[in-house]
Amino acid sequence: MAQTKKSNLDRRVAVKAILAERGDALVVTGLGSSSYDVGTMDHPNTYYLWGGMGGAAMIGVGLAIAQPKRRVLVITGDGEMLMGLGSLATIGAEKIRNLSIVVLDNELYSETGMQPTHTSRGVDLAGVARATGFAVADTTSTLPELKSWIPRLYSTPGPLFLDVKVNANRYPLSIRLRDGAHIKNRFRESLLGSKAFD
Repeated sequence: MAQTKKSNLDRRVAVKAILAERGDALVVTGLGSSSYDVGTMDHPNTYYLWGGMGGAAMIGVGLAIAQPKRRVLVITGDGEMLMGLGSLATIGAEKIRNLSIVVLDNELYSETGMQPTHTSRGVDLAGVARATGFAVADTTSTLPELKSWIPRLYSTPGPLFLDVKVNANRYPLSIRLRDGAHIKNRFRESLLGSKAFD
């Protein structure tokens, strides 16, 4: 497979642009860097998946099915998405219209030592999503391209998939919320109100 072209797009700039337009969307993050990135714009409608590599998209599926009137946005990394490729087939087959998946693709396993992922060798995640039946799937590598895509993440009938090629910049790891029970309870209460604990 051919080597892919590296992007100069900064992951935190990309996440900030995406989340600036979230409205009442429900957000699920994959483990590691995507949770740290999204955590810089913490919100009670965000469910941080600190562990469970490969599970972010399927948690998004369950949430989207349970809340069909809300847009669900999964933000994860390429390593986590590669581990959960089977989830794309389920999402495509189920035609989940209120689900969007964004992959922050730096072509590296950032959490385990910056080893190259298969996307660095030409594996096309958007191509996989298209092949499994996603309504829309694309790859972007610049901020203007991303900004033109963002409104679609929240309004176009899905499932949608966007592979956002980002650079390999690393940031200090700032943990605001890591207690799983607290994250779950805060998310449930924000979503369901007082009946969350009935």
